[in-house]
Amino acid sequence: MATTRVTKDMANQALRDIDWAALDVTTDKQIDQQIAADPDLTPISAGKEAIAARVRFVRERSLLSQPAFASRYGIPLKTLRGWEQGQRVPDATALAYLRVIEREPEAAARALTAA
Repeated sequence: MATTRVTKDMANQALRDIDWAALDVTTDKQIDQQIAADPDLTPISAGKEAIAARVRFVRERSLLSQPAFASRYGIPLKTLRGWEQGQRVPDATALAYLRVIEREPEAAARALTAA
């Protein structure tokens, strides 16, 4: 069996191709059923790694550097870096905020400047 090397560009493209809205509404029970039907669907990366990739994807999609993204959305830079490096995991509130930023980045930025 040949080994395929996955580049950073390939991984980023795969993240862009994911239908995050459909994934967000998938229940744990549905995921377990899908894995039971096809064991190849078992996640390759651990939860922390997948979350780190998702955070990085949301930021990179905004075309902002870490400092610019952190400043724009009121996230401490050290915290953002920790999330992206998988050293820390965002809590449920932070994950919800990141989902808002992903779906409505301009509205999130406007809400913060209006405050």
